[in-house]
Amino acid sequence: MKLTYKKATIEDINLLTKSRMEVLKAANKLADDVDMAEVETQSQDYYRKTLSDGTHTAYLVFDGDRFIGAGGISYYRVMPTYHNPSGNKVYIMNMYANPDYRRMGIVMKTLELLVADAKEKGIKAISLEATDMGRPLYEKFGFVKMNDEMELPEHRVV
Repeated sequence: MKLTYKKATIEDINLLTKSRMEVLKAANKLADDVDMAEVETQSQDYYRKTLSDGTHTAYLVFDGDRFIGAGGISYYRVMPTYHNPSGNKVYIMNMYANPDYRRMGIVMKTLELLVADAKEKGIKAISLEATDMGRPLYEKFGFVKMNDEMELPEHRVV
């Protein structure tokens, strides 16, 4: 096994989008035949824009020529606060490892690369949404459950 971690470029959009669809189907427990055409189109548009302007960083993981994993981080800004005077934040997403390669440290290494990218840019406010399967890994890395956030369900937004 020869693992390579590659920072994604605009040329990697198709591979990034494919892995994104796999992550979304797994995280939402969707059947393989669920229509994801609109999400796929919007994801390609997202990657095209954000990889070009630097508001998204993604890593692809390969075993030789075989694609086996990915992870991404989105950069955004909110109103500055006492605890975050710049307002700059990041959101980690699309963490993926091929089922044949799970529990081999691939997601942990990808997470390290993404957090290092944020630190290089001076950003300390890092969050993510964890699935039940991923939660222990993120806790091992040092992430803690947030207690203060709330969300308005989609059906309540009119």
